[in-house]
Amino acid sequence: MNNVPLRAAGTLLFRVISNEIQYLLMQASDGEHHWSPPKGHLEEGENEREAAVRETVEEAGIGLQDYDILNFKESLSYEVKGRPKVSVYFLARLKDPNKKITMSEEHQDYKWLNLKMAKDIAQFQDLCSLLDRCEEFIRTNCDM
Repeated sequence: MNNVPLRAAGTLLFRVISNEIQYLLMQASDGEHHWSPPKGHLEEGENEREAAVRETVEEAGIGLQDYDILNFKESLSYEVKGRPKVSVYFLARLKDPNKKITMSEEHQDYKWLNLKMAKDIAQFQDLCSLLDRCEEFIRTNCDM
């Protein structure tokens, strides 16, 4: 068994509409069709931020020019098929709340959801806890 953790990075995108914070979650096309923010494995020579930006373009069609990355970065550690994995997330605010999402074939659906609804469809407790911390950070540090 390989104990070297798989490394992934993603962007926890949010927008504000009528003073409501909404998070982008995307539903995977394969496996158990879980919901998560855009993320993916680091490629050779990439750092976490570069991977997060690339994956957000590839999976959601949202480029770095479309959002502001905030001073919030957290890692989640878990196992995938018996192998450790570390996913690093960057919190980012979408500049235009009406920006169109363009999904890749890796996803079959996406939703903009408030905190409660996002936590209702997120299958993993660590992601729910991360969303709680994001919500607190946004409410404390961002103009609504």
